[in-house]
Amino acid sequence: MSTTATTAPRTAPLAPRRRRRLKPGWLVLNTNVVLTFLFLYAPILILVIFSFNASRQQAVWVGFTIEWYEQMMRDERVIAAAKNSLIIALVSTAVSTVIGTLTALALDRFRFRAKTAFEGAMYLPIIVPEIVMAISLLVFFNTTFTLLDRWLGLTLKFGLGTITIAHIAFSFPFVAVVVRARLADFDRTLEQAAQDLGANEWQTFRYVTLPLLMPGILAGALLAFTLSIDDFVITFFNAGIGATTLPLEIYGRIRRGITPEVNALSAVLLLASIALVLGSVLLQRRR
Repeated sequence: MSTTATTAPRTAPLAPRRRRRLKPGWLVLNTNVVLTFLFLYAPILILVIFSFNASRQQAVWVGFTIEWYEQMMRDERVIAAAKNSLIIALVSTAVSTVIGTLTALALDRFRFRAKTAFEGAMYLPIIVPEIVMAISLLVFFNTTFTLLDRWLGLTLKFGLGTITIAHIAFSFPFVAVVVRARLADFDRTLEQAAQDLGANEWQTFRYVTLPLLMPGILAGALLAFTLSIDDFVITFFNAGIGATTLPLEIYGRIRRGITPEVNALSAVLLLASIALVLGSVLLQRRR
């Protein structure tokens, strides 16, 4: 009687696990990232924490309180500055959004002479240092007001109007950049299909082009609103009597000393800016 021999399958020997070594380059890079974030955001975190401090001493933590936020909400000067900031931001954002959107469409859809020069000039407010922009606008307003007073007898002064015009001047290029980035992925065949179905140019723009560009337009508008709310340098140089905004109010109070009310006001402005920037980023990523 014959029997069949069976042999058990041999298992391959397990390879020894290698210990993961920390490479010097990886360690240096990550350490640099951590230190950079600490350098940038640790002061902001400390400011927010001490805005809830029950003591007026900035170096001593006593306890948690929201008293300084309550005082800030009852402060008439803060309320007036907030109203000025909102008025300027809303008007400048609306005008900047319209100008920036039309500029982006013109640069993307049409070819004309000096297009390169015009495009380069549009990027100047983004590239030029803010202090240079502020001084140039100050000189422009001074020269314009002097000429109008001499020729037409119009006496114009610095105030909310000059701040609004200045904010429009440096805000609309940001809107144009965001909208133009949206136009880079735009499918022109949708417009052609709408025209083949009988839509004229205005109907195509209203029902096809504008809805598809709306996320980019809203993202640019939020970015312009954020820049207007947070701006200090240009506002400082072009503001007049009674045209105090929130950044100018914070600056005026810091000159007299850092108080918990200033911390609370700065924390609120910081939170609003972060929310607006996040909203702009989310809208830009929307497809």
